[in-house]
Amino acid sequence: MTMLKDIQHIPDTQGARDERHVAIQRVGVRSVRYPISLRIAGGVATSVAMWDLDVALPGERKGTHMSRFVAWLDALQEPVDLAGLRRELGGMLQRLAATEGRVEARFPFFLRKRAPVSGVQSLLEYQGRWIAEQRDGATSIWASVTVPVKSLCPCSKEISEYGAHNQRSHVEVCVELLGEIGWQELVRFAEDSASSEIWALLKRSDEKWITERAYENPKFVEDMVRDVALLLNADPRVGRYRVDVDNIESIHSHSAVASIERGPLPPGV
Repeated sequence: MTMLKDIQHIPDTQGARDERHVAIQRVGVRSVRYPISLRIAGGVATSVAMWDLDVALPGERKGTHMSRFVAWLDALQEPVDLAGLRRELGGMLQRLAATEGRVEARFPFFLRKRAPVSGVQSLLEYQGRWIAEQRDGATSIWASVTVPVKSLCPCSKEISEYGAHNQRSHVEVCVELLGEIGWQELVRFAEDSASSEIWALLKRSDEKWITERAYENPKFVEDMVRDVALLLNADPRVGRYRVDVDNIESIHSHSAVASIERGPLPPGV
């Protein structure tokens, strides 16, 4: 009983009044490594995410309760999707007694793919990101995926008597979700715009198919970023977006890059 009484009298320093009256736009925790459950391809997959969580702090409040961010993470029960993230963001703001805030989670996930000729199956890794933010009474939800693909240079094909240089490329597609879009759908925006998609496990018949597919479908970095943008423009579930393509050049020591935005984009997207 004495211990309980002592705990009840511990002062709440963070909740004290601050007389400087300087508001803080973002205060919270960064790079908290914690599990995440995702809805992928009709199922649920568990991964490990790096979470950044913050809220806005009014000028009259001294501090926020940092432990409540982790408590919010630990209370997540359902797999994260568009509706769930919007709901859980509201729960975090309520727990922190805040009206504005932001959630970001970065994580790897895997999709099972079937090779184009042999049909052999394997898992390919992608990098995903969720962003949920409430500002000025409005909530926006963003999903981002980084997809490894293959590109073949049209110029090299045109000027060479045989062959053409090609390389692996990374396509990052970051979209504001106006409707539910699955992770496999986000991946397809990138893979359908490349010279060829890639697989983790291939037989020789598959290697032949991919090589010839890329040769017949050459793409500059400009071609790929534009083709992704056209697919996004045609999808009513997509609001604002950013597409970044990074060609890791095979005959240069540098990369070739291109980016298209439909904005304006909020900071940190």
